Order: sequence, then structure tokens, then C-alpha cells
Amino acid sequence: MPTNPVKPFPYGALRALGPGALGLSTYASRIQAGYSETMTQGRATTPVSVPESVSLAVVDGWWRAANYLSVGQIYLLDNPLMQRPLAAADIKPRLLGHWGTTPALNLVYAHLNRVILQRDLDVIYIAGPGHGGPGMVANGYLDGTYSELYSDISEDREGLRKLFRQFSFPGGIPSHASPETPGSIHEGGELGYSVVHAYGAALDNPDLVVACVVGDGEAETATLAASWHLNKFLNPATDGAVLPILNLNGYKIANPSFLARIPEAELLELFRGYGYSPRMVAGGFDGEDPMKTHQRFAEALELALDDIAAIQKDAREAGQTVRPMWPLLILKTPKGWTGPKVVDGLPVENTWRAHQVPLAGVRQNPEHLAELQAWLESYRPDELFDAEGKLVAELQVNRPLGSRRMSSNPHANGGLLMKSLCLPTLESNAVDISDGRGALAEPTRVLGGWLRDVLTENPDNFRVFGPDETASNRLDDVYDVTAKAWQGEVLPTDENLSHDGKVIEVLSENLTQGLLEGYLLTGRHGLFSSYEAFIHVVDSMFNQYAKWLDSSADVEWRRPVASFNYLLSSHVWRQDHNGFSHQDPGFLDHVVNKRASIVRIYLPADANSLLVTASHCLRSKNYVNVIVAGKQPSPTFLSIDEARAHGARGLSIWDWAGTEVAGEEPDVVVACAGDVPTLEAMAAVQILKKEIPELRVRFINVVDLMRLQDSTEHPHGLTSDAFDALFTPDKPVIFAFHGYPALVHRLTYRRTNHRNIHVRGFNERGTTTTPFDMLMMNDLDRYRLVMDVIRRVPKLEKTYAPLSQRMDDERFAHRAYTREFGEDSADVSGVQGLPFTAHEGRTDSTGDDNAPLTRD
Repeated sequence: MPTNPVKPFPYGALRALGPGALGLSTYASRIQAGYSETMTQGRATTPVSVPESVSLAVVDGWWRAANYLSVGQIYLLDNPLMQRPLAAADIKPRLLGHWGTTPALNLVYAHLNRVILQRDLDVIYIAGPGHGGPGMVANGYLDGTYSELYSDISEDREGLRKLFRQFSFPGGIPSHASPETPGSIHEGGELGYSVVHAYGAALDNPDLVVACVVGDGEAETATLAASWHLNKFLNPATDGAVLPILNLNGYKIANPSFLARIPEAELLELFRGYGYSPRMVAGGFDGEDPMKTHQRFAEALELALDDIAAIQKDAREAGQTVRPMWPLLILKTPKGWTGPKVVDGLPVENTWRAHQVPLAGVRQNPEHLAELQAWLESYRPDELFDAEGKLVAELQVNRPLGSRRMSSNPHANGGLLMKSLCLPTLESNAVDISDGRGALAEPTRVLGGWLRDVLTENPDNFRVFGPDETASNRLDDVYDVTAKAWQGEVLPTDENLSHDGKVIEVLSENLTQGLLEGYLLTGRHGLFSSYEAFIHVVDSMFNQYAKWLDSSADVEWRRPVASFNYLLSSHVWRQDHNGFSHQDPGFLDHVVNKRASIVRIYLPADANSLLVTASHCLRSKNYVNVIVAGKQPSPTFLSIDEARAHGARGLSIWDWAGTEVAGEEPDVVVACAGDVPTLEAMAAVQILKKEIPELRVRFINVVDLMRLQDSTEHPHGLTSDAFDALFTPDKPVIFAFHGYPALVHRLTYRRTNHRNIHVRGFNERGTTTTPFDMLMMNDLDRYRLVMDVIRRVPKLEKTYAPLSQRMDDERFAHRAYTREFGEDSADVSGVQGLPFTAHEGRTDSTGDDNAPLTRD
């Protein structure tokens, strides 16, 4: 218990009398008055002293109230307190939402409030079952938080009417625990991500308990099935705790669930094998008194919290380093508990029929209307709410104060807690090109050096996540200052494993994605590094998270969180050795589908541009940033200051790489986006400079892909006039692109000169071959680009047909070379013929990087 000089309210003496001596109402009102006294004495959020126990009768009343509010949200337009018999006009015309999972969610919430009060805990609640929205909204309303955030949803009869009406109603709120729902960091629109979000939230949050209810249907999804293993990453000394609560209600939409149909002993052994200490509580079956379930669940919950406290004490005070067996609760209840047992002669409670809306057609079916009336009356609303619709004082004692309410916990609105990163300067890691452009560097290795410094400056606020590829993607300099998080056995042959590590690697893109989401949504910062081809594994998770950010931006009380940053390396043009399965740049196309207010895509051409881009992305908020960068040695084209200027513009004319003459129109524009396409485009221009010296070529590099869109479609987009000034309104544009060519056409379809834009990129041709042969297979090599210029610039095709033929011959010759020698020839594998001579090495310097990019 935290100490405080304020004199505590004498709860002990009051509890000695108990509700039996005073009456429940008087007892409750005096407890509440004591809370008010502590608040007026200066305590900002939590009471100085808390009751050792809230009556389970009070918990039961809260549960019944939450159930009543949940049913009301699904069915009622009016008559929220049923102060007159229900009429057809009181019922919504479209009955939407899901009842089956809600009673158990409400039961867990009611009991968590009790232990928060009892132990002064810092808890957030994650509702994993997909359609738990009614329960989360109901409990947020009972907490008082909902009315504080939405003043029109007041704690009275009219507020209740509006609360019910808005649910799954046009202009209202969704049926999930969406961003509009106080206390939620997890919508549950797509199942499977509750546990991974819970563990992400607990990392580096030593005082937080994340209570995570998991549906037994949800438990069948791939991500959830893997998420049980995340207890192997939780450090009890420095992280918070996750308490998984598996709700076995037996059914999904139309089928039984696996975990509910295996023997209890087998289920318990399964979770022991995962590394948990499980406890099972069953209740609600065969007409059993609910108070017995309350008693059993209260005991199991308190034992679980005792276990968590003991584990953390052993780690923090005794230095215990053996991986603990964290507690896990299994709550077995009927699906649709407390709802209609039989409808139209068919069983409903404890069957799959309770999943959604048990009573359909209530407006048209008087018998169903009467059954709904009886269902709502079974909760005895006159005992729960006063005549004006306010929760009675007897039940308000189960309402924690201030930010101790799960619906008002700042960890569930992470922007309230977020601190900006302390970012080191870039100069100390930048590649020095003072001896001339072209210094060879591995861009992601250069970035890894800077990320090492970011971790040094932000040891408890920043993490790196990835599927076993941190070193493979050349970020392993981070191991100079931290290791990989690992709570398991460590062998002498292992490297870079530690209980205190801030890098998390697990061979599941789903888990690393979900962990970072939970980490960001609770107010921290991070980076997710992955192979480009396999980031598609999280396409659907990206969808869900982008939609969450999109919706959050419209919720006034939600504060912005740090952006989700993807670093995609080992990309398509340097996966020649792994073959076709590893060659896919299509994640970019997928990302562009989302709202322009959310997504950003960057294709830095060299190491210094990558540094500038990463620094910008780590400063940004509420975006999904996708960075694609290579890890193989490649030329550095720009100094760090030039990279800053280039990044601020998003795309630039590189006059030193082109051949245009000042004051004269170019004959052709050669544009590029991506590291390998930039190198090939530059090589093509040098061939043109040598072979057609009179040709005026403008060279444009694009680092911010969304600059190609019109300014009316994306906030980074160029205006039509600005685009025409760069790409011309009528000259041929040969565009060498990292990804699928159609994406550039999609982004530029409204441009004046779109008909003259010709894009080369990945055309779904790949195999195990050499890097240059991969380029030739997809017509992105320098010789093909020269041929494109000749064919598209007026008159060149007639006068330079022999050169075009020679370029074709070069392609055949290089392919033959690879087939004979198994590698690319030196004149295409290096930087020969480019407008610089590559050199090795770099020097360190100091400088300032406080100026962000001009946009965002």
C-alpha cells in the first residue's frame, strides 16, 4: 500500500459493524462518503485507505446491472427502466450485437473492481471475445467514466435511453470494444489478438496488471494459440503482470469450441505445459445460485493476485531469476448465462443459439416481446437504479475512484502517458561522403548503430521487435547495449539473451506485431523489423490496427500515440539466393488501401536517407510508417544534410545524377524509388550520357512515396502544378520502382502526364538466381531502362535503334555469364560507370538533428 500523510478514513471500524448491522444501503453510503473525504483531503486519484472487502452481494448487484445494461443496448430504443410495460415501439428495428459472451465478461469486470478497491491495484481490462462491446460499455457507464467523457450520456433515465439507443445504431457506436469505448485498447473485431496485446501492454509497466479475458472460440485462432508462450518474455522484476482468464462458455457462432470439449485434466495439463499455474472455476449450470459462483471466482481471483504479488516480490526483492509459473484462471460458464433458456421450443442458454441475439423479431412477435420483458425484469432493475435512473448508492461502493477505474485507466489511453523519445543526433552514425559520393555502407547496419543509441537514451520507453531477424537485418549493434528478452534456460552456446533484454524476437510476425501494438497503445515507442516478403503474414493485423488509429482520431478524448514503425529489409531485389518464395514487395499495395490520414511509405535510397527517415518516423504520432531499406553494401548518394533536405521534400531532382541543362526543358524524366531501382536508374542515365550526349535527362528520386498522390488525396501529395513542374506535363517519364508497377500508376492516375509515365518494377518473376539476373527477369535492369528511353523519346527509336539492340545484347550476355560462372559480372555487380567512384569507410562527427521533416 502506498504511504500518504493524509489521515485515512476509518474503514476498519465501519467494516467491523458490516452491512448486517447498518443495512446495505447505509453501509454503502458511508463507505462512499469515506471515499469522498479522502478525495477532499488532497488525494488526486486513489483513496488513501481502501476497504478490505466489498460484499459479494454488492458484486452480484453490479453484475446484474451490467447484464441489464448490456441487454438494453441490444434491444431498447426507449423505456430504459421499464417503468411501463414494453411496447413494440420501444424495440430497435434492427437487433444487432452479441449476447452470449457478455455475462461472463461482466462477471469478471465486477470482481476486478472489487479487488482493485481491496488492493489498490492498477488494472486494465482486455475483452478478447469478439463482440464484448455491450459489456465494456455497460461497465464503463457504471464506473461513471462514460458520462464524464460523453456528457449527453448522463447518469439518469435520459442518459440510459441514449446509451441504449446509440449501440449498433446509425450514427452510434459499434458492437465491439472500439476506440469510442473507455478503457479499451483492444477492439476484438478480429479474434486472436487479446493475449498478445495484454503482454505488449505489460512490458516495462512494472505496476500494471493486465486482466485479459479470452474466449474459447478465440483461443482456436493461430495468433492466440501462439500467444500463450509470451509468458516466456515477461520479466517479473521490471514488467507488469498478465492474468489470462479463459472463459469456457462452450460454443462459437455455430459450433462447440475445442477447449470446452476436452477433459478438464487434459486442459489443465495443457496450460501447465504452457508454463502457467491454472485454476478452474465453474458456475451457472443447472440453476445453481449465482452467489456460489461469485464466491468461488472471488477466491480464485484473490489467489491468482497473491501469486502475482509473490512472483514479483521474489524477483524484485530476492533477485529470483527462475522463470515463474504465472497464474491463469479458467472460468467455465454457460453461453448466454442469465438469458432466455428456451425460445420457440429450442434450448438457447448454454448452446450456440445464445451467441448473438437470442430473441429475434421482438417488434413483430408479442410472445418474444413478453419474454424480453421477463428477461430484463429478472435482473430486478428497481434494485439497481433509482427512479431517476442512477445506479443506487449500495452498488457504487464497487466503483473505484479516478484513474483506478479500468474504464479510466490512463494506460488504456496511452497518449496521456507517452513521453517523447530522446533521439540522439544522426551525425555520429551517418556515412561520411566528404571524399565524394558513393561510400559503400550497409544501410540497415548504419541504422542499427543509431538504434543502439536510441535504446541507450530510452531504456524503458523503446523496444525493437522482430521475428528472429534482428541480426539478419543487420541491426545487431543494438546488442551492444541490450540483449534479447529471454526468461528461459540459457546455455553456454547462447548469445545475447537476458532477463532484462529490450529486443523481443519470436518466430511469429503476428506476435511481434501484436506486442508492439500493445506497447504503443499504452504509451511507449518501438520498431518492428521483418523480411519484406513475409510481412504479409500480418496483413489482417495491420488492417485492424490502421482502422483502430483511424477511428481513434475521431474520438476527442483519445490522445495520440507513437506511430507504428515497420522496417522491411531483406527485400525483393536482394532475395535472389532464397528464391521466389522470398520475393514479394506487395505489402506496399496493401498499405495504400488505408486512409491517407493514417499511412506513410518511405523508400530511402541510401544509408543516410534511412537515418533521416527513421528519425522522422520515431517522432511521429498516430501513423503507420512503412520503411523499406536494404541491408547489403550499397553506395551512399547523399550527405546527411542533403538527406535531410531530400527527406523534407519527399522527392528531389538530383541534378548531379542527370544530364539536363539549366534553363532548358528535359527530353525525358528518369525517376526512381527504392535503393536498387535508384542504382539501376542512375546506371542507365550514365549509359545515355555516354551514348547520347545531347539527350537532356532529368533524374528524380522519390523517398516519400505518397508525394506522388495528388494533394487532394493525401496530405503529403504534391499539387498538380508542383508535380508538373517536376515531372513535366508532356515529356516521357521512365520510372524505376521497388514494388509492383501498378502502384505508381494508381498513385499518379490523376496527373496531367499520366499517359506518359512508364513504370518498371517487380512483375512476379523470380527464382534462385543472381541479383542482376533478378532485375533482368523483371525488366528493371539498366539496359532495359535505356531501351525504354530510346523507345519513348520522340525520334530516338529511329536514330538509336542500334544502341537499343546493343542493350538487348548486353542482357543476353549477362544472363549467359550467370549461367556459366554462377555470379554476376563485375561491371554490373559494383558501381562502375556511375557518376562517382565508391570508396570504403566513414568518419564520425557531431551535429544536431532537432529539426524534423517539414511535414507531419
